Amino acid sequence: MLNRIFFVCLFLALSSAAPSLSCRWMDHKFRQFSKNSLDLIDTMASNSTNTTADDEEDVTVTFPDDLYSQASKASDDQKLAFTVQVLKEVVVLFEEDHSSASWPESTVENFLNIMTRQADGLHSCIRSHSHKKNKKLHMYFKRLSHHVLKNKGHSAEAWELIRKEITNHVMRTDQLVSSLLTTN
Repeated sequence: MLNRIFFVCLFLALSSAAPSLSCRWMDHKFRQFSKNSLDLIDTMASNSTNTTADDEEDVTVTFPDDLYSQASKASDDQKLAFTVQVLKEVVVLFEEDHSSASWPESTVENFLNIMTRQADGLHSCIRSHSHKKNKKLHMYFKRLSHHVLKNKGHSAEAWELIRKEITNHVMRTDQLVSSLLTTN
């Protein structure tokens, strides 16, 4: 009888200590959605106008590498919560007036749909839903909106700068979540 109790306790301890986050959506859908979002944002690049080097130097909002470094060292749930917030912030940013951008409206709609579905799918994988919004990340996206888009009148050049910045985010969130995927 003692042996059975010992093995049950051992099994429970080992299964609860597993470092890998198991989520069916992540294992089966994440890569597809991530690839689609990268493909769409690349499609936007082929439809955009070229910017000059002067336009790129005007960007006063630096990429939040430190926040990604912190997220990469966080728990699985915190990594997912951070990624979900990034995806939702991207959606909010792209819902601003992008009429000056040279992208087809259908491409933007598809991109926003995929980003929203990806955020929702990843959110469903978070075990503890008590995570607070990362204020620094939120302020970073606010600065992108204000310093890049609004100060440049939501111009095509401003949107191209945003597109490039968001491409980096999509790639970084892909890396962050890929580190959690179970290997088959």
